[in-house]
Amino acid sequence: MTKKVGVLLVNLGTPEHPTPSAVRKFLSEFLSDRRVVDIPRLIWMVILHGIVLRVRPAKVAKLYQSIWFKDGSPLLHYSRLQQKSLSEVLAEQDIPVELAMTYGQPSMSVAGKSLAAQGVEHIIVLPLYPQNSKTSTGAAFDSLARGLSNCPHVPGITWISDYYNHPGFIDALASSISDYWEEFGRGDKLLMSFHGVPARLEGLGDPYARQCRTTAALVAEKLSLKDGEWIAAFQSRFGREEWVKPYTDKTLETWGEKEFGRVDVVAPSFSVDCLETLEEIQIQNKEAYIGAGGREYHYIPALNASEKHIQFMKTLIMQYKPEFH
Repeated sequence: MTKKVGVLLVNLGTPEHPTPSAVRKFLSEFLSDRRVVDIPRLIWMVILHGIVLRVRPAKVAKLYQSIWFKDGSPLLHYSRLQQKSLSEVLAEQDIPVELAMTYGQPSMSVAGKSLAAQGVEHIIVLPLYPQNSKTSTGAAFDSLARGLSNCPHVPGITWISDYYNHPGFIDALASSISDYWEEFGRGDKLLMSFHGVPARLEGLGDPYARQCRTTAALVAEKLSLKDGEWIAAFQSRFGREEWVKPYTDKTLETWGEKEFGRVDVVAPSFSVDCLETLEEIQIQNKEAYIGAGGREYHYIPALNASEKHIQFMKTLIMQYKPEFH
């Protein structure tokens, strides 16, 4: 008998409101995860509750307020659009799609119960992280396990660890960049900015940074870019330790000081636009580049729920869909 298959899209999560209290609640859960911050527990708890959660919520809430949508945060808005669009293209295969967040709402348990109520016995889990890191994909895996811990009948699971070099993903990225260039012209340099991780993780075997560099190289090849016309860099540092390099902000400042012309920036590790792209990349880093002497700065949006992205996701799901006998 054929088992019904469902899809669970997983993203990081978001505060429910752009307020200090909501941000504090979200950051407390997020930054308490050992997958995200793995320094000695006692030391980190003192820092987190004694300093971070006292200082950062108000600052981060203001940043969220500058990019908040009517129906919630950009991350939730675009993730919902992805869920809706993917549901529509998988409707003929009778494959329902639910959305869950590693932290906050909608939770893994709620999404799992919804799939169960629709008769799903096997779940294809797609973390919306093209590149695999313990800090993101690993954290999502732990969250899924916790969400299913009280399930009376654990469903079959197919886990998609990454898709950083999938031809459909590379094609969607390259097409998005090409379409932007066709409409708005092309810059002198393309900076592909990926979310950063501590440098020591790469030495411990975390594949994330290597996979990011591979994604960037494949996109550059697809676009027929020459050496010197593009670079892969890493953003969103936190704390004092060294993170993988080169740093996005420092690279842009250096380019600005050299009075480069137009720079285009895209963020291939983000499935949807969020605080790190719409505020950090589009606003803060633009100010840094122009302020240092750069002339023109363009941010190319994330793939979000674009047609090519959704079609790629459908292709990926169908490739991983198990055949039951």
